[in-house]
Amino acid sequence: MMGRRAFLAVAGALLLGGCSAGEKDAVPAARGRAVASADAPADVTDESDEEVGTVGELLMTVACGDAVVTYELNDSPAASALLAQLPLTLEVDDFSDNEKVFYPPARLDVAGAPLAESGEAGTLAYYEPWGDVVMFYGPFSPNGALYELGQAVAGEDGIAGLSGTIELALVE
Repeated sequence: MMGRRAFLAVAGALLLGGCSAGEKDAVPAARGRAVASADAPADVTDESDEEVGTVGELLMTVACGDAVVTYELNDSPAASALLAQLPLTLEVDDFSDNEKVFYPPARLDVAGAPLAESGEAGTLAYYEPWGDVVMFYGPFSPNGALYELGQAVAGEDGIAGLSGTIELALVE
């Protein structure tokens, strides 16, 4: 039987282990859990408290607890289709050892979107066959069904720690 001290240690670790108590293997269920949210941060800064972005850039934040990752999106129809769905509250899941994924409520149109060929950490991409958006926190191998949506411009180190519920918002 587990002692009180061991129980409290395990409970504390579970509560502090992620942004929410989301299940790790809930990828299929994540598709049905999209909920609009107006609470996502609108003001984005990097660690030096300098404002990120300039007029004309398409910026999106992904927030989870204290972690905020800011992406500069390209001008592809796929990136525009993602922005049109914001704000969103979704579940994020681990996939492989270099990426986090989430499922937007509607699929993205990849016509005219560039392939994600850089292989660089910080890339935001869309995997068309599965309909998931991929946030890479490590190097990756390009493939013909992975379309680039943008690049992290602030908070890239926080991608690997995202878990549970995330909030996506347009930076205005």
